Amino acid sequence: MRSAKLLEDKMLGFGKVFGSVCVAAALTLCACGTGSDVSTPAPPDYTDVRTILQRLTGAGGAPGVLLAVRDARGRTVLTSGVANIETHAPIAGDSRFRIGSMTKMFVATVVLQLVAERRVVLDAPVEQYLPGVISGNGNDGRDITVRQLLQHTSGLPDYLEYLSLGEVLTDPVAHHDPLELVQIALAHPRLFAPGTGWQYSSTNYVLAGMLIEQVTDRPYEQEIEQRVIGPLGLHDTFVPGDESAIPGTHPQGYAEPEGSLIDTTEVNPSIAGASGAMISSAADLDRFLDALVNGGLLRPSELQAMMTTHPTGSSSGSTYGLGLESSSLPCGGVYWGHDGGILGFQTLGGVTTDGRSVTVMANLYPGGSDAQAGADMRTALTTALCASTPSKPKP
Repeated sequence: MRSAKLLEDKMLGFGKVFGSVCVAAALTLCACGTGSDVSTPAPPDYTDVRTILQRLTGAGGAPGVLLAVRDARGRTVLTSGVANIETHAPIAGDSRFRIGSMTKMFVATVVLQLVAERRVVLDAPVEQYLPGVISGNGNDGRDITVRQLLQHTSGLPDYLEYLSLGEVLTDPVAHHDPLELVQIALAHPRLFAPGTGWQYSSTNYVLAGMLIEQVTDRPYEQEIEQRVIGPLGLHDTFVPGDESAIPGTHPQGYAEPEGSLIDTTEVNPSIAGASGAMISSAADLDRFLDALVNGGLLRPSELQAMMTTHPTGSSSGSTYGLGLESSSLPCGGVYWGHDGGILGFQTLGGVTTDGRSVTVMANLYPGGSDAQAGADMRTALTTALCASTPSKPKP
């Protein structure tokens, strides 16, 4: 998906951000594989990955970055830079952080589980589940299907395009109601007739969260916890609601709106809601991605629907399914995943069908060169996936 999409969340339509920060970068490596058999082959060479991480935390870059690999050998964690620009504490390998639009994978999973239970029909109009919610300026819930919400082919404007960083920072812990966010978008004309184009819009997933609540009579947060977080044992993963703090070990999150870093760690994630509010860790995200793509969360029919993609027009050739993106690997094959950007954090995760997964996190967003940082994070991810060890085929 296009690097511009990383503004999730465009968090928050913040436009171009200028300035640079020079932070001393310290690089660490934790090889967390299992077993101690001396006959085990040498671990993969992540030299190129380390070079990219150093570039990400160089002059004008993020204070810190973390990359974690999960493959047949176990886990490997690489970090560069610092978690806190005042204390210069290094990034902890087990850090929790905000994951922005990677939340969309969790939301889409719940919707598809409801499809499997015949409580939701993918090609039914959204109006059937949220009567009267989508209307005005050519936006019409009778013309938009659930599938089109999840695939960003609805034509609905992105509410984040109409918010500014200044507005959010005026009261960063303020509550934002999902319907309020949707109405911001619906005050503007639709982008195209539903099903005739593709445009990333976080409005789609705020609506998906509302749909989950309408169908189940429970908040989307509870459904994610019951259906995904609990069954997979994701102990570092939360849907925080209005909670502005990040629990447990975590780096500070920063933004750089006017040439200097500001600490944006504490923010009410209801500004993103079901489109990007969640908190997780690299270990949990790698476990979730592997379970999702390799059949641990969805039946084959719903997984096939999720992995049926639409072109996005990106220069990389990435395509978008239902809350899941497919991208080519330079060493051949593809990986599946998503990226995210929310105030303080930029993230990216990907997994292959042979069991390799990688998560990358930088604790700066927006700031520096978001587009370049997104490209470097993607290069680090693909380089790590290509260097990692695939699982042995099942007999």
